[in-house]
Amino acid sequence: MQSMGITYKTVDLCAGIGGIRRGFERTGFFSNVLSSEIDKYACKTYECLFGENPNNDLTNESFKKIIEQTTYDVLMAGFPCQPFSRAGLNEGFDDREKGSIFFHIVEIIKRTQPLAVFLENVDHLVTHEKGNTFRKILITLEISLDYKVIGVRKDDEKDIIYISNDFIRNSKYFGVPQNRPRTYIIAFNRKLFGDNINKIENAELPKDRPEVLYKNIHHVLEKNVDPHYYLGSGYLETLKRHREREVKKGNNFGFKIINESGNENPIANTLLASGGSGRERNLIYDPQNGIAGEVLKNKKTPLNKEGIRVMTPTEWGKLQGFVGYAFLENNKDKFDFPKDVPELHRYRQLGNSVTIPVIETMALFILDCFKLMDYKPLESKQQVK
Repeated sequence: MQSMGITYKTVDLCAGIGGIRRGFERTGFFSNVLSSEIDKYACKTYECLFGENPNNDLTNESFKKIIEQTTYDVLMAGFPCQPFSRAGLNEGFDDREKGSIFFHIVEIIKRTQPLAVFLENVDHLVTHEKGNTFRKILITLEISLDYKVIGVRKDDEKDIIYISNDFIRNSKYFGVPQNRPRTYIIAFNRKLFGDNINKIENAELPKDRPEVLYKNIHHVLEKNVDPHYYLGSGYLETLKRHREREVKKGNNFGFKIINESGNENPIANTLLASGGSGRERNLIYDPQNGIAGEVLKNKKTPLNKEGIRVMTPTEWGKLQGFVGYAFLENNKDKFDFPKDVPELHRYRQLGNSVTIPVIETMALFILDCFKLMDYKPLESKQQVK
């Protein structure tokens, strides 16, 4: 989409490798002015993609002062999901390091009063601590900060009313074959929009996207991948034994071969930020001549004879919209990792990131809300500080 002269400025917090930023940029109406990320390898990839080093710690007062001096419109943050994730420790706000990040974001919102806020996290956020964690987040945004959160209403007693599932959206409905439910929170500044905020009172987050990037896993897979992606025979047998034990317990845990025969329209399970163990949930049947029994230095046993391999970082990149979509310029794909970013970190960065087509759709929704509320970009937010 081409911008028509109005460009909203964004701040990219907990930036990772810039998936949220890129989703907003693709609309043609958002331009990023400041970023924050503390992971060393993520910063390397971000700089490779955007030409800027985002190495800033949002918990530092010096950085908060920089944001205060920065003119911007939309705060974006995929704040740490590990405290709320099924795969994590489920400590939530009790995680002293990562759980407190949300409150630093709240402080920044309070001090800078952006037009809108966009937050992303795992789907489990809405049920964490029996829903109390999510309720606390919504109350903070709605009551303490006075932002209109899409999907939240107030009753006669000014208590908030909402349905948790209204905040969950799945990547598989946005053009990529990945089952990835995530929590999305979009909120608008009541002080800035005034009575016009009522025009979006009943608005709902987008539920899907008509454009399809890849219909199923078959359209994502590379051909003739390097042998090191194939499992060692000993490791594959270990995975089989583990799954057998879990099945006997009545669990659905264990490795998954997602393109098994008979599955005509396979999709991937959620890509995980763990990088290593997360690959076992998305194994691929892909026999190649000469692979079975090959001995590699980094494998304890010869490669398996069943043609089972993990997905490649490029395939993960397609499932998140990074590869083959978000960074295409003149039909050339500009997405790449720096050479000194280890492969394990490439998996982690993609698993920890967002699905760009989903973010792009959410960004377009924000633009629609701006239009509905007749926002005049020349009005200064300094009036409400």
